Amino acid sequence: MKARAAPKAGVGAAVAATRLCLMLLALTPAAANAKVLPEDRGDLLWHTYEGGGVTIEGPSILVRKSYQDKLSIWGNYYADMISGASIDVEATASRYTEEREEFSVGIDYLHGKTIMGVAFTRSDESDYLAETIRFSISQDFFGDLTTVTMGLGLGDDTIMRNGDAAFEESATHQSLRVELSQILTRNLIMNLGVETIADEGYLNNPYRSVRFVDEDAASGFSYQPERYPRTRTSDAFALRAMYYLPWRAALRGEYRFYRDSWGIEGHTVEVSATQPMGDRWEIDLSLRHYAQEAADFYADLFPYRDAANFLARDKELSTFSNMSVGVGVGYTFSKDGFWIFERGTLNGQVDYLAFDYNDFTDVTAGAPPGEEPGYRLNAVVARVYVSLWF
Repeated sequence: MKARAAPKAGVGAAVAATRLCLMLLALTPAAANAKVLPEDRGDLLWHTYEGGGVTIEGPSILVRKSYQDKLSIWGNYYADMISGASIDVEATASRYTEEREEFSVGIDYLHGKTIMGVAFTRSDESDYLAETIRFSISQDFFGDLTTVTMGLGLGDDTIMRNGDAAFEESATHQSLRVELSQILTRNLIMNLGVETIADEGYLNNPYRSVRFVDEDAASGFSYQPERYPRTRTSDAFALRAMYYLPWRAALRGEYRFYRDSWGIEGHTVEVSATQPMGDRWEIDLSLRHYAQEAADFYADLFPYRDAANFLARDKELSTFSNMSVGVGVGYTFSKDGFWIFERGTLNGQVDYLAFDYNDFTDVTAGAPPGEEPGYRLNAVVARVYVSLWF
């Protein structure tokens, strides 16, 4: 049996680093100054993820072009080529290879001190189709010292199962985001963000199973399909700050709190620093820690079949913590321009991630049920990209 979705969930926290990088490339300039559209530029990125028995790699291409300083149009192509099998499915399914493609297009419109934007994303793989439309508006106040940004997202997913043509489910997603950015001093900027998400429909994985005690089985346990609630609401609150130091360096800090109706609570603390080296080089260092409590219906081993109305053994719903360390280097070339380009940068970023799962065990260890060692995962995420302004 081919298992597609479980590895996707198993490495979600790690691959988020790559997706965040792509998001910043597409969206940060607009949010940083609501009076000016993002600059015309193109970005070519290659990302890799290696860890937990799974390898993910692929390209991303982003192009943004403005028209008469009023409209900015952008498009992004992103691909994941996935191979391997995570610990979630290693005991019940075979290794596999698969590719996911994602296309995004968007338009930003500038009117006075307001930027309005709309974007559409379509993600397609053999057994999952996701379409999302996002609306945003950003407005400057009080002499451009305060910026308020609001965003609305609407998503519609179709979930299938490879090898089972009769299986098809759907899920919808709605998100609302509000951010307040404030320039406090000439060196200090702070940002407060709030986001709420409502999910409804088929929210679990058609391939993943939970295990329960079964004295008649040779291993001492058996498997049954996982079963999730069909609704989920979540809220996230984030406080961020950036401080510019006299020697051209910058410090950034963030605290984020997350909670949802499934009982999960998560805390994220991140600090990073950027230091220019001469006129062309730039070094970035980052440190991030994340910890969460398990979902109410999660268990590593249930006492018997159908032990509860809802059942989950996804390690991303367990109690775990994650520490990541990142190093990035940027080099600016052709500052005076070349061909049709004004300038360019070559950038590289490597993140090392360590996951420690408190109540998710390694069933492949061969120990008696309930006595297996806790699972740990180490991974490396690397990204290399070229940015060209024109």
